[in-house]
Amino acid sequence: MTTLSNAPEAPLASVKDLRVTATTDSGREIEILKGVSFDVHRGEMVALIGESGSGKTTIALSLLAYVREGCHFAGGQVLVDGRDLTKLSESECRKLRGHKVSYVPQSAAASFNPSRKIMDQVIEVAEIHGIFDANTAREKAIKLFRSLSLPNPDTIGERYPHQVSGGQLQRLAAAMALLGDPELVVFDEPTTALDVTTQIEVLRAFKSAIVERGMTGVYVSHDLAVVAQISDRIVVLKDGEVQEAGTTDQIVGAPAHPYTQSLLAAFKPVVPASASDDTSRDRVLETRDVVAGYGVLGPDGRPQVVAVNGVSLTLDRGQSLGVIGESGCGKSTLLRVLSGLLPAASGGLLLDSRELRPQIAQRSKSDLQRMQIVFQLADTALNPAQTIGNIIGRPLTFFKGLKGAEREKRVIELLDMVRMPAQFRHRLPRELSGGQRQRINLARALAAEPEVLLCDEITSALDTVVAAKVLDLLRELQRELHLSYLFVSHDIHTVETLCDRIMVMYAGKCLETFNASDLHQDARHPYTKLLVSSLPTLDPTWLDNLKQDPELVRKFAHA
Repeated sequence: MTTLSNAPEAPLASVKDLRVTATTDSGREIEILKGVSFDVHRGEMVALIGESGSGKTTIALSLLAYVREGCHFAGGQVLVDGRDLTKLSESECRKLRGHKVSYVPQSAAASFNPSRKIMDQVIEVAEIHGIFDANTAREKAIKLFRSLSLPNPDTIGERYPHQVSGGQLQRLAAAMALLGDPELVVFDEPTTALDVTTQIEVLRAFKSAIVERGMTGVYVSHDLAVVAQISDRIVVLKDGEVQEAGTTDQIVGAPAHPYTQSLLAAFKPVVPASASDDTSRDRVLETRDVVAGYGVLGPDGRPQVVAVNGVSLTLDRGQSLGVIGESGCGKSTLLRVLSGLLPAASGGLLLDSRELRPQIAQRSKSDLQRMQIVFQLADTALNPAQTIGNIIGRPLTFFKGLKGAEREKRVIELLDMVRMPAQFRHRLPRELSGGQRQRINLARALAAEPEVLLCDEITSALDTVVAAKVLDLLRELQRELHLSYLFVSHDIHTVETLCDRIMVMYAGKCLETFNASDLHQDARHPYTKLLVSSLPTLDPTWLDNLKQDPELVRKFAHA
């Protein structure tokens, strides 16, 4: 006898009133999660969205019965198939991870052992859990490589991690996560560090695998446009609490909570007005046919590996020039050349129409003071052993000769300039958030009172809301201090928002330069058009409807 029931199927995973706390160095308890609840049903992809510190990654890790060092579960439940993961022993957790629940990390490069072949690492989960024998695991891995649109699926596993591209490595990390046939897959910002062209290929591969396998998963991201292509439902988080939850169409189309509305507003760039073509402008920085790279110089005077190949550009005082292009195009190398960290092999550099010596050690203190660089990762750019006050104060002493009370007064003024409280001067970098550290990185550069700031992907590690605040700050500082920016990024939205003009680089060369406001109309080069067409929108059907010339993609996209 068969019993029919209209009762809804129980969710595969449920987070119920989850609370996580952390213990500080001083012994104080801080709430990381403050009673978070949501369900994940079979065959459903749920996205967790929010800025840095919202708790989204803490929730994702809890689904693997894991909390970071110094944190602990303080209440609530994390149920997967009816089992509360917060109550499992460590041996039970090990049996769970990679088999019942698996994880696709943000940085695939950090997850692979560089000394072992890819295939050996991908099939390791099968060996650990005794799921398949080695031959069966290899056959299954090759099928996964094929379904994830990896090139040469039969042989790519015989390579080492450094022998494949970033986008390929990200898909291989997904194959590793899927090999054990997990019931739940956690994706932790797996496309954040990728170029737009590479991101499209990875997103397509992920979406194809999700649909093909009827996958159940949780997708962590701060990029609404990305999760709009992948997710069925979205949970919006801030400060460890759920602000809003709903279907993807509802969240991106008609958000109810003011915070969700601010996330959408931060996504949409406000493009500055076109820069004037007035030739009487005061030119502050110029490069002429610069060639630079790495390795020994050949008989022709060119480096063994040419990263910048005959690039010329101009930057007017008080203006911003954005340099865009995928990883490896030479844009960051160009900044290193301008800063003197990497001497050009040939070509000219001019600052205020005066020749700029190629090596930083050859430049005068005045030249160093007038052009400062803001590095991409504040985590590594700031000395972890020094207080914020000492970090900002050092250039004040070096360039301005300030000491004692006079120096401290100026440190406080600079902190105020980047919208940070004065008491932060007593803190260490690790005691600040990512966005706060980047503001300190900026304050240190401003301490020299420069005319030009070289900005190297300075918002790439920040979430959408924090990045928008940093960009607003940069615009305010430009107006107040009449600064000029050379802003390198692979994020076209960011460059559109901040810059007056845009220069596109590919394979070490400048392809074209135009007004930022004309990006969507004036871009002429096929590569620029490919970049623009690869920008995700908030429309959930965008990825499915995207039409790109396959020959153009093969030629330019290094996925």
